[in-house]
Amino acid sequence: MDLILAHATEILLLIFLTITFLQSGIDKILDWKGNLGWLTGHFSKSIFKGVVPLLLGIILVMEMLSGIMSGVGVIQFFLDGESIIGLYGAVLSSVTLLMLLLGQRVAKDYEGARTIVVYLIPAVFLVYLMQ
Repeated sequence: MDLILAHATEILLLIFLTITFLQSGIDKILDWKGNLGWLTGHFSKSIFKGVVPLLLGIILVMEMLSGIMSGVGVIQFFLDGESIIGLYGAVLSSVTLLMLLLGQRVAKDYEGARTIVVYLIPAVFLVYLMQ
């Protein structure tokens, strides 16, 4: 119990990232066509218009890796009392969010970009805590 309390912030933030990215990645897998259709329209007037399927695949892989590594990081905290995998998950999550932020900015979806920043702040804070 002391371990959980000593690392409660890190564990809670890792769980947050696990939920965020696994849900998003699974949604992309289950509704690839729907996501692709929406994103194709979203980026139709941007430099990304011809490569949306490739970029969606890259984001899917990044999200799934971020979620899995964050989840494994939680388990590692309980097993070892520390979590290098959690740190890697937090860093990868931050990079993934920066990629998503870039996409929203390129698409000139400034409201969407602002939403990404809401997720980026706790992810970067977690990197800081775990370093």
